[in-house]
Amino acid sequence: MRGVVFDGKRAEVVDDLTVRDPGPGEVRVAIAAAGLCHSDLSVVDGTIPFPVPVVLGHEGAGVVAEVGAGVRHVRPGDHVALSTLANCGACADCDRGRPTMCRRAIGRPTRPFSRGGREVFQFAANSAFAEQTVVKAVQAVRIPEDIPLTSAALIGCGVLTGVGAVLNRARVDRGDAVVVIGAGGIGLNVVQGARIAGATRIVAVDANPEKEAVARRFGATHFLSSVDGVRDILPTGADHAFECVGRVDLIRQAVDLLDRHGQAVLLGVPAATAEASFLVSSLYLDKSILGCRYGSSRPQRDIALYADLYREGRLLLDELVTATYPVEDFAKAAQDAGEGRVARAVLTF
Repeated sequence: MRGVVFDGKRAEVVDDLTVRDPGPGEVRVAIAAAGLCHSDLSVVDGTIPFPVPVVLGHEGAGVVAEVGAGVRHVRPGDHVALSTLANCGACADCDRGRPTMCRRAIGRPTRPFSRGGREVFQFAANSAFAEQTVVKAVQAVRIPEDIPLTSAALIGCGVLTGVGAVLNRARVDRGDAVVVIGAGGIGLNVVQGARIAGATRIVAVDANPEKEAVARRFGATHFLSSVDGVRDILPTGADHAFECVGRVDLIRQAVDLLDRHGQAVLLGVPAATAEASFLVSSLYLDKSILGCRYGSSRPQRDIALYADLYREGRLLLDELVTATYPVEDFAKAAQDAGEGRVARAVLTF
């Protein structure tokens, strides 16, 4: 079958992948569509270290092809959106409703694929850039069949991370002031999450002025090409500032933009060894810097919620899909995404 494999030097589309059958508590899914996230590109450029060879992709949707023993919540033929969270469901963090903190779901890559007799790693417990993949059953969330799979694919990372960071981690409230630095796929979901939460002033910041229209469509009340004008709009600062790019200078700017009791939420991914600085004295007025993994999500609950919000017209998905590419055109999709020409490129099989 086809898939996108990174061998440590280059990512290419291959047609000789195989994937094993699902075991107990697992599901095999035929992927229909997969979003191209910057995390995939970060594996290729070395920002995110990962063992190779690896099948890329982690933001997908498709149709259940086969279920392993003990799987009851989905069955063959169901439409599902996939999460990257292969949590165990039994540890203390899972029991407390914090599956993103499950230690069995971090840093334990498996190798369900093979190519030419050699095992191939799975990226982010998902590998949606393959015609079929095998995931833990908890990662497959059934969705209504009237949601286009090209749109549903984006729920599994961009929406869970961006909207989740607003609703679950920052807990933005009605009337709050929000600054979003970076209006890419994650940033736009932060913007619409803030709109859904009831924020009244949502300032989107992006160096590309062509992103203003889509940022306003998602809910931004203001758009700036740099943070220099934020204080003109929010003289006392922001209640929440989200850094969605992954640059340490922008992290510092997010902290500096906070009002009293404000929160800077870090969503962008800089290099693993990157260090950021800030004035310690600036935090004493109850300001906070928050890390956030995967929107502090509970995917079985949150994906169903976001699907409902989409069907009600409150959550935008179709507008995120700015370009679709057959999987054979992965190189073109990666180039367009890397150069910021599209908010989200979607590969189709």
